[in-house]
Amino acid sequence: MSAHERFVDGSAQGGSSASSQDAGSAPARVKRWLVALDVDGTTMREDGVITDTVIAAVQQAEAAGHEVMLSTGRSEGMTIPLLERLGLRSKYVVCANGALTLARRDDGSYERVHVERFDPTEVLQVIHGALTNAAFGVEDETGHFLLSGEFPDDTMTVSGEHVPFEQLLGTEATRVVVISPGHDTEDFLQVVERMGLSKVSYSVGWTSWLDIAPEGVTKATAMERVREWLDIPRSRVLAAGDGRNDIDMLRWASTSGRGVVMGQAPDDVVEAGNELTGGVTDDGLAAALDTLPR
Repeated sequence: MSAHERFVDGSAQGGSSASSQDAGSAPARVKRWLVALDVDGTTMREDGVITDTVIAAVQQAEAAGHEVMLSTGRSEGMTIPLLERLGLRSKYVVCANGALTLARRDDGSYERVHVERFDPTEVLQVIHGALTNAAFGVEDETGHFLLSGEFPDDTMTVSGEHVPFEQLLGTEATRVVVISPGHDTEDFLQVVERMGLSKVSYSVGWTSWLDIAPEGVTKATAMERVREWLDIPRSRVLAAGDGRNDIDMLRWASTSGRGVVMGQAPDDVVEAGNELTGGVTDDGLAAALDTLPR
């Protein structure tokens, strides 16, 4: 975080909190904020639990008139059920690290309103040649995965289709996932940097996990599009996240609004935001949401 960093308890270094900026000038009616929430490590703990404290904070923020939504690397099928768990009626949802944006229909269901696709052939071939024993997953806009190699058991692998590596080539993808169990995080980062993946957007997770998206597509690009659709000023955006796939979104929010970083985030993620809250196990997201205008 830069010199204008602040903490969600209202303390600051070289700046005032978002609520104090509006003090004395805001009308009685609360001005609407656009609130973008990462899921894993932010809204949801590693064990899959979303605490009652976080659910209450999310619902209270929406009830106050703010546009609260999820912005996640998860697929559509893994994201929509979370809205019900959270009690959210979001107008939009961002999935697949920005490659897929959904809009709420009148009946409460969601439809795809913006999809970014790419041919992953070249990048798959580069990584396949550089990483021995890596596993690859190619996701399409429906959330269906084609998988090659050994993935850990989770929802992705349960619903995915295992195929030979060559069958991944020439597909239309919204996201490519690569895991390499033989590398620790720092080693994996160095390998990826040497590959020079300039034609795609990519982020590396806490473990040896690489998310690859169409060129120039991130959670930030999707959130800026949603912000324009909703006509909410950049000064009233809040994004919360903890992972390297959140870096662009946190920078986007921090430019004029609030980029809230979870307490357990690695240093390069912390640097991308302008606020630091508690960790996910301490309900840090709830603390941040509780500072929104009411």
